[in-house]
Amino acid sequence: MAEPFKNLINAGLAQQAAQHLSRVHRGFDARRFTQLATTGLDTLEMKARAMRIADALEATLPANFDAAAGVLEAAMAPPVATESIPAGLADGLRGWMLWPAGEFIARRGMDQPERALNALHALTQRFTAEWAIRPFIVHHPAMVFQTLQRWCGDPSLHVRRLVSEGSRPRLPWGLRLQTLVQDPAPTLPLLRRLQDDPAEYVRRSVANHLNDIAKDHPAVVAAWLQQHLPGASEPRRALLRHASRSLIKAGDGPTLKAWGLGQKLRGEADLRLSPQQVALGDSVTLTLHLRSTSRQPQRLAIDYAVHHVKANGSTSPKVFKGWQVELPAQGTLTLVKAHSMREVTTRRYHAGRHGVSVQINGQPLAEAAFVLRMPP
Repeated sequence: MAEPFKNLINAGLAQQAAQHLSRVHRGFDARRFTQLATTGLDTLEMKARAMRIADALEATLPANFDAAAGVLEAAMAPPVATESIPAGLADGLRGWMLWPAGEFIARRGMDQPERALNALHALTQRFTAEWAIRPFIVHHPAMVFQTLQRWCGDPSLHVRRLVSEGSRPRLPWGLRLQTLVQDPAPTLPLLRRLQDDPAEYVRRSVANHLNDIAKDHPAVVAAWLQQHLPGASEPRRALLRHASRSLIKAGDGPTLKAWGLGQKLRGEADLRLSPQQVALGDSVTLTLHLRSTSRQPQRLAIDYAVHHVKANGSTSPKVFKGWQVELPAQGTLTLVKAHSMREVTTRRYHAGRHGVSVQINGQPLAEAAFVLRMPP
């Protein structure tokens, strides 16, 4: 069994951090920090562990925020110039230990935002400051966005990624930026500058940011595609494809049209499922037969929805990525995909008849069903 993700933040990490903090600040009470940080730590989930260590930092770092930020910066490992952050704290603070450090900066640095942002600039080059910067966007938006504009040209790919990732409206694990959920306009100039960034690491964040925007403002992303897709380089096209994924799954007409996928299938689609009864943990195989009646090839975006049975007997659809294909003129095509029904933490399964529907270029065209059996 894989090691639980929460164990990335552990007592040993806190003890190593205490050593580095003591090395750069002679007055640091390493014993008290370690006791506060590690007591009951193994009973907590991951975010709670980070907050526990942040509490210990608040209790033991200097009361003066500028001095405290200086201690953290001095204890950090050298900055990382590649996407991957090395494991371990042999060279100083980096990796998951800097999540609580970022939380400390967000708690204590709100009255000194320029100093706090300088600390986050250093921190994000050893981990990520995407969660810590968000309270500053809420409380000091003008100053932060001015800083983010400057950071778009920073030599560090981690800083440039922070511009996009830290300002995502709906960042997982992060404070939701409700003003940007309502109006994403302040981040669009940042994304425009970063969408052709030389680092794929940065471009992937831009794609996820645009996908966030698409959940609340599909027309904004459709308009972005109309403006930035024609004549785009292959790296930008890959970014825009990833940014469009939710809208394509939803069958958004303007988005499908931008990708040349807006035409209804000219022909027939037949969906078969095997087996007809599936035990929890097994897979059901989808076989989709397509037949074209067109004299021209057809570009098709094909997704499928599994209509999961809920506890009350009703169903709820979940859309999954299928295929992007070209159907030959007056030709046929057979597509096969195995869909796993193994248990996942984000979904609870219930026995019963599960429908499967296929949508082609946003149009629902074929459906079938299977029965899910639960273990005794």
